[in-house]
Amino acid sequence: MSTRYPFTAVVGMDDLRLALLLNAVSPAVGGVLVRGEKGTAKSTAVRALADLLPEVAVVAGCRFSCDPAAPDAQCPDGPHESGPGTARAARMVELPVGASEDRLVGALDIERALGEGVKAFEPGLLADAHRGILYVDEVNLLHDHLIDLLLDAAAMGSSYVEREGVSVRHAARFLLVGTMNPEEGELRPQLLDRFGLTVEVAASREPEQRVEVVRRRLAYDDDPAAFAARWAEEEGALRERIVAARELLPSVVLGDAVLLQIAATCAAFEVDGMRADIVMARTATALAAWAGRTEVTSEDVRQAALLALPHRRRRNPFDAPGLDQDKLDETLEQFQDESEGDDDPDPGPDGPGGGGGGGVPPQGDSPESPAGSPESSESSDTVEPPAAPAPSGPGERAAVKAAEPFRTKMLSVPGLGEGAAGRRSRARTDHGRTTGSRRPQGALTKLHLTATVQAAAPHQRARGRSGRGLVVRRDDLRQATREGREGNLVLFVVDASGSMAARQRMSAVKGAVLSLLLDAYQRRDKVGLITFRGKEAELALPPTSSVDAAAARLETLPTGGRTPLAAGLLKAHDVLRVERLRDPSRRPLLVVVTDGRATGGPEPVALGARAARLHAAGGTASVVVDCESGMVRLGLAGDLARELGGTAVTLDELRADSIAGLVKDATGTSRRAA
Repeated sequence: MSTRYPFTAVVGMDDLRLALLLNAVSPAVGGVLVRGEKGTAKSTAVRALADLLPEVAVVAGCRFSCDPAAPDAQCPDGPHESGPGTARAARMVELPVGASEDRLVGALDIERALGEGVKAFEPGLLADAHRGILYVDEVNLLHDHLIDLLLDAAAMGSSYVEREGVSVRHAARFLLVGTMNPEEGELRPQLLDRFGLTVEVAASREPEQRVEVVRRRLAYDDDPAAFAARWAEEEGALRERIVAARELLPSVVLGDAVLLQIAATCAAFEVDGMRADIVMARTATALAAWAGRTEVTSEDVRQAALLALPHRRRRNPFDAPGLDQDKLDETLEQFQDESEGDDDPDPGPDGPGGGGGGGVPPQGDSPESPAGSPESSESSDTVEPPAAPAPSGPGERAAVKAAEPFRTKMLSVPGLGEGAAGRRSRARTDHGRTTGSRRPQGALTKLHLTATVQAAAPHQRARGRSGRGLVVRRDDLRQATREGREGNLVLFVVDASGSMAARQRMSAVKGAVLSLLLDAYQRRDKVGLITFRGKEAELALPPTSSVDAAAARLETLPTGGRTPLAAGLLKAHDVLRVERLRDPSRRPLLVVVTDGRATGGPEPVALGARAARLHAAGGTASVVVDCESGMVRLGLAGDLARELGGTAVTLDELRADSIAGLVKDATGTSRRAA
């Protein structure tokens, strides 16, 4: 077994370490979501936590890690007799992004269940993680239905596996930790709310701290065992402190005045529901126990709010998580317990005021995170958008602000796809309404019971059936085919030339694109952004699941120069060609936002038409958003749409919710033209 990097050797990241330790003290806090850029040691810190957890006593031979002091009465391996059990280290189980539903919750042998009435169950990762840590790296890339199963199990403390009326239940209580890079897409707000705490991490900008990180990492890579031995004493001390805090936790008093502060804080920040209040109460209690106190203070409430509220205040995908700390302090001061007076909490290194507000373990000789560094809570509250580029030519204009977004109707790709689960176009999926059956290809996941019985029924006499059970063979099993919705790749090609800047149209154009980006977020699409102006086209954002990144690039887009329409369409053709190789099951939707003009170079209109016909020949579904305005209209966007084999819609029509089924109409137009 490889030697893990020691938790106490992690440099900086006070908030992350504190959040993990609080969950180790009180798993009821609800887990941690770690947000941060790549290469910030998120995974290293999470994996290191496993070695700090105390050993657990388990029933010998139980695959579900039942506690011998209180065995689960419904354990599939039970019933268990009481006894001393055996001790083992707490597990840390990793859930891969590409895991199947059966790998997560376990698999039931349908053939034995139907033929023998036996619940033959193979446990999944939820059973392995019981009474330990379940770690999901890149949790934002996990399929939605897997996230739902995961968070339901975390909330209820148990997992249910059901196949056509046959069900198995087992306990599944674990510390849930997820890490994600926001650049690759956000979690839905309702899923964010299911994580107890969230922290933002970023690489330090202090040279001394970065030097210490490199020095320790090189020492660990050279000799992991020797490096871990150097930190063994600190690791042991921290492990003992976790045990002591767990023992103290039931004695911690959460007074009425503190509860009032918690409720007032959640109300002041207008968080939805009551989960935030409960999580803050549990976090504040864990902070007090971690600091060795039996009474929760206002400082504990403040630190709990900084960890539990920022991710619950997002109102749309373009909002960065954050908390106004001045408003937080005003609220806490307003509802300050009079009996507490102005006495400060223990300012010592083990008190809530030191080491990130709850007594983070010492960091040896490493420099402390400076105030205002990326590790501090103050800097993690907001994400600044990229600065707008200055106009690069005499005919260019600075970026303008987007108009208010509005709701759009659904644009869908015609036909039946097989892409990733989403909410846009029709597709064959693992979840949805049952439309038929087929022989399983690989492991059976969704049994079509009627088709299976029909396949097995003619052979019962030949197979010597004598009892009540149905004699079922592997060849009789039928997989249910289901139809649901898939997510698509929505590629925006936006005209940013001088003609688009006329009469302040660009603000309305950006508002329309922003509206479509919001729609793409809600429908679980990937998005990409291409802009063209001057002499060339630019891939402003490669295809990604992060629609907020696309919105940020759109906001800083300047306008001006000529209109290289052909360059924009050719760039889109290249991007789609590469994406088809990377993800052939995800179907594209091309959205061209332009007034249809083409200028610059020899025969720009003819070149644009030829580039458009490349997309039509490839069968790419397309919509042209016509941005032309004024009394006299040339209808060039309509001509472009016909060359693309798609449909044109004006900005006014887009706002009037009259674009339902545009892509289907576009396909019909293409077929009639053919």
